[in-house]
Amino acid sequence: MAIKKKKKTKYKKESGKLAKIASFTTSSLSSAFSNYKKNKELQKIKAIKLQKLEEKNQILKDRKELKAWEERLIKESNKIKFNEDELRNKEKEIKLKEEKQRIENDRLVKKDEDLIIVTKELREKEKQLKIREEEQNRKDIDLKVREDEQKQKELKEQRRRNRELKVLKEEEDKKKQLEYVKIKEWEEKFDREQKLKEQEEIRREQRLIQKENEKKAKFENPDNDSNNQVSGLEKFSIDKSKEN
Repeated sequence: MAIKKKKKTKYKKESGKLAKIASFTTSSLSSAFSNYKKNKELQKIKAIKLQKLEEKNQILKDRKELKAWEERLIKESNKIKFNEDELRNKEKEIKLKEEKQRIENDRLVKKDEDLIIVTKELREKEKQLKIREEEQNRKDIDLKVREDEQKQKELKEQRRRNRELKVLKEEEDKKKQLEYVKIKEWEEKFDREQKLKEQEEIRREQRLIQKENEKKAKFENPDNDSNNQVSGLEKFSIDKSKEN
């Protein structure tokens, strides 16, 4: 019996536990379902918020992109404006270059015209110069011919003068030779005359000496007078032979 009571008590305890578990489970399920709904709602709200945030971010992104596009458009517009200004400036430069080129072309055309005129003038001057050169050449040829003729004349005259000078020189040489011969003859004659004079003077002195000696001899020895005369004659003849 005690054992049955224990079984009954155990069964009651287990039944109470099951009841509690069931009650707890029901309440838990109800709470869990409620929590699930709340969570689901929260997830929806969160999803909506997230979607709105994404939309907001997309709007911000679109605004940024739009602003970027606007900035790009502004830059492009400024670039286009700059290019237009640059193009206008280039057009002005091209017009200026074209004007300069036109002026330069006009100048070149004028220069060509002037050059043509100058070329014609130069050709005309060259013709005149050529004519003058030909005239000068003819004059030079005539002058050369005259100079040659004059040279020939002068050469001929010089030859004639040389011949005359040669003849004069020969005559002068002959005269000089004759004068030299005459002078030589005169000198020889003068020498001979001088020698003769000297010999005559010597003979005169000898005669005087002889006379003096004869006088002395006469006074000293009258007999030798004739011998002295003979010796004196012999001396005289000897001197004569020396002169010859």
